Amino acid sequence: MEAATHSQTAESELTPATWRDPKRYAWLLGIVVPLAPFLAWASVEVTGFDFFWFFGPLLIFVAFPLLDIAIGMDATNPPDSVLKWLEQDRYYRWCTYLFIPIQYAGLVFACWLWSSGDLSVVESLGLAVTMGVVGGIAINTAHELGHKRANMERWLSRIALAQTGYGHFFIEHNRGHHVRVATPEDPASSRLGESFWAFLPRTVIGSLRSAWGIECDRLDRMGKSHWTLRNDILSAWAMTIALFTILTVVFGLVVLPYLLLQALGFVLLEVVNYLEHYGLLRQKKEDGRYERCLPEHSWNSNNVASNVLLYHLQRHSDHHANPTRRYQALRHVDEAPQLPTGYAGMIVLAWFPPLWRRVMDPRLLEHYDDDLTRANIQPRARRRILARNGAGA
Repeated sequence: MEAATHSQTAESELTPATWRDPKRYAWLLGIVVPLAPFLAWASVEVTGFDFFWFFGPLLIFVAFPLLDIAIGMDATNPPDSVLKWLEQDRYYRWCTYLFIPIQYAGLVFACWLWSSGDLSVVESLGLAVTMGVVGGIAINTAHELGHKRANMERWLSRIALAQTGYGHFFIEHNRGHHVRVATPEDPASSRLGESFWAFLPRTVIGSLRSAWGIECDRLDRMGKSHWTLRNDILSAWAMTIALFTILTVVFGLVVLPYLLLQALGFVLLEVVNYLEHYGLLRQKKEDGRYERCLPEHSWNSNNVASNVLLYHLQRHSDHHANPTRRYQALRHVDEAPQLPTGYAGMIVLAWFPPLWRRVMDPRLLEHYDDDLTRANIQPRARRRILARNGAGA
């Protein structure tokens, strides 16, 4: 008890002058992602190995999972006494701002390469996959910026989303997912017994429907037509159409199929959605409303490599508790269930449902003290799952 009191006192005495963020400069590693097309080209030029056109997936799905294992975890939190100063430090904002001009420079560079005629079809496909990875991770940058109150950051969020044509995420995530998270009504919360491949069409279609309904309700309250550029979904899609049109006019029709292919990078967002709330359920109160979102309703991870790649997205419980809190100030929460490794490795695991179930279902069972009636279960699999675990339907 005395030791704990001494620790709390020591922490309260820390100030911006005496405390240093150990990950301060590691956040710049996030810029490696939009640099991927340049790094792919340079690697091919230096080594002569054409498989480096697939640099994006090699970086995210091979290098970062290995770095997560090698570097390990960091569950330390910034002390309360420095949080306000930490959030006001503009250095951290520039780490995210810089992502976007590099992202678009890389997209223009990729279009130039596709139009040059120097790449084979396989090499062009590899570059498109790399750009898809960039676009998918850019949605995470848009996520960080889109939660902020400043208009400039919210516009930067929309610009980052234009590459994948996923502008409706800005609406559904902020005004839909954060309201319904960890409930059967949320299309972005996956269920026990639901594979990623079953979740993918459900969340894509459901999130789009939800975003459209939310935006139409807003326009109805304003007395405005749904079919106007005041509709934030239509204006976001118009931004994507304008971007692809300009690039096609400048570089030729040859780039359009690859632009459409790389836009599938939104799948990276949806696989992250899949693992963030898998099987977790907010219980209903006596009045029929759901309990408020708690740390126990998000899967977290403290693996350092994935955390710096994704701007602390893995401290997801604190994000849901404090949506506007900036990434550098997000905190580890002891009550949150923990993933066995970082998001980068879990993404790969989610692609293989039998492996995913073998790793995650026992963790979910343990989280609910062997009572899966408290979990968010895929309806058509509910009877089978409960029977297998000795519980009534």
